[in-house]
Amino acid sequence: MEHTQSAEVLEPVHHESSTKVIWQTFWILLAITVFEVGLAFLHLEYGFMPRMFLNGVFIILTLFKAFYIVARFMHLGSEIRNLIMTILMPLLLFVWFIIAFLYEGHSWKNMRKDLAPGTKVEAPKVPNAEHEPHH
Repeated sequence: MEHTQSAEVLEPVHHESSTKVIWQTFWILLAITVFEVGLAFLHLEYGFMPRMFLNGVFIILTLFKAFYIVARFMHLGSEIRNLIMTILMPLLLFVWFIIAFLYEGHSWKNMRKDLAPGTKVEAPKVPNAEHEPHH
């Protein structure tokens, strides 16, 4: 049995130079950041949009910048969807854990403040028996 190998000619893959990718990413992220700073200044000067809405815009733009950096430098933008989900789902769970721990910590802080030694406890309000109607 004769085994022959076929000689494949591989074409060189042309990638963008890393310097070009870095500068392109820098300018895109700079533009988004300048836009965010501009929104903050407009809000401080003129109060043109509600603060909660503005915070939502900042969170969305920050998440976009984070995903853009991951897609460019970790090359996830060209990967299959399952690999992207394998990386992003634990990240989202991690963010959820941070939010849950901060919320729980804030609750414990308030509880410790309320139960600190020397804190006056108000007596429960009991209705006065002489003012109640008799049945």
